[in-house]
Amino acid sequence: MNVLDRLKENFDEVEQALSKQEAVEESNRCLYCYDAPCITACPTGIDIPSFIQKISSDNVYGSARTIMEANPVGASCARVCPTEELCEGACVLNHSTTPIMIGKLQRYATDWAKHNEKVLFKRGRPIDRSIGIIGGGPAGLSCARELAVQGYEVTIYEANEEAGGLDTYGIVSFRLPKAVSRWEVEQVEQLGVDIQTNCKVGEDVSFNEIQSKHDSIVLAIGMGEVPNLHLHGETLEGVHDAIQLVKSTKKDDLPEPLVGKRGVVIGAGNTAIDGATCAIRLGAEQVQILYRRTSEEMTAYDFEYEFAKQDGVEFRWLTMPTRIHGNDQGKVTSIECVKMALQEPGEDGRRRVQPIEGSNFTIEVDFVIKAIGQNRYIDLLNEIGIDHVNGVVRVEEGRFSTSLENVYACGDVTFGEGHGEAMVVTAAEQGKQTAYRIHEHLQGQARTFA
Repeated sequence: MNVLDRLKENFDEVEQALSKQEAVEESNRCLYCYDAPCITACPTGIDIPSFIQKISSDNVYGSARTIMEANPVGASCARVCPTEELCEGACVLNHSTTPIMIGKLQRYATDWAKHNEKVLFKRGRPIDRSIGIIGGGPAGLSCARELAVQGYEVTIYEANEEAGGLDTYGIVSFRLPKAVSRWEVEQVEQLGVDIQTNCKVGEDVSFNEIQSKHDSIVLAIGMGEVPNLHLHGETLEGVHDAIQLVKSTKKDDLPEPLVGKRGVVIGAGNTAIDGATCAIRLGAEQVQILYRRTSEEMTAYDFEYEFAKQDGVEFRWLTMPTRIHGNDQGKVTSIECVKMALQEPGEDGRRRVQPIEGSNFTIEVDFVIKAIGQNRYIDLLNEIGIDHVNGVVRVEEGRFSTSLENVYACGDVTFGEGHGEAMVVTAAEQGKQTAYRIHEHLQGQARTFA
């Protein structure tokens, strides 16, 4: 087996699925609470006791439908949701034993539906209204699915080669295989939704063109690439965007291996963790995450943090990069850093940091991965003429309507500036709710399932 074949195995899904026997035994542990706190804790409101009970009675199709009805990207969320903070964290069995493995049971049911090629929903009676959705990520897909079930003509305009957004491109394949998000996309396509890929608004098609074709528009454009570090040496060979690195590992061919190389990741969010673990699985000898605050302030989920440590990723807290050095060939050779000291919290509640004078030091590296957040599509929003704050679109609370008539927004493009939390599951719920609001506006009635 050559190096590339061995590295490809590193990107196979890590978490093992439950067997049928394990799933039935685990589902029988559930108390099927009447006033189940796990439902309240789920942003999409999945009827968790119901889908679990269906597994115990061998109605796996019904279980999968219950899940996906509430969450159109429920197969992905079964793998990437912080369940210990949401549904499993609310399980009443936490007080006496261990919580029900809700995420794994959700995966069992949706995997069964995927493996057996089940079509879970059908298109509703046709409604002579057309909706255009810009962006085919979790929010856009959820919105499209709900509208198609109602009977609307729906077109998704997707800039990438495939729809699915973050689930398809932005989450490492050893946690979320691409085939899972592809199945969720297929569930939407089978409802007659037209997904136009490689179609970038502002380049391949104008917003005005889209507006002229549809009765309502939904902005579900998410966020962009990692912003610049504004450090000397940032353009050297060996400096990578974490999002692009993860995306490159989800293609059929892996990017150039990092066998034997040493590197650092700048940032401590979920994307930083993904970038670091990808580097390890591409063969890197050593990967360190540099973060200017401490583990208490990091934004990555706890399970992501633990996963990275198990993969051998090292963490250097209270460390801020100041300069990237390179050789005569323009390749990264080292990164200069300074130690930081925590200060009092600022207006946003986060602890401020300050460099410690004379604490500069250098780490020899072969690559640097930047993971300090994501850019917003400010130019596009300005071109459209929609109200936003630093790229975060302003929407009417609970209505998802924007400053433009018949234009709605949901998902990551509305998260930030103190509004919402960027999770796959919350984006999916916003997509659903946006569809309901559009239906109410166009038909003057609440949603109904066909």
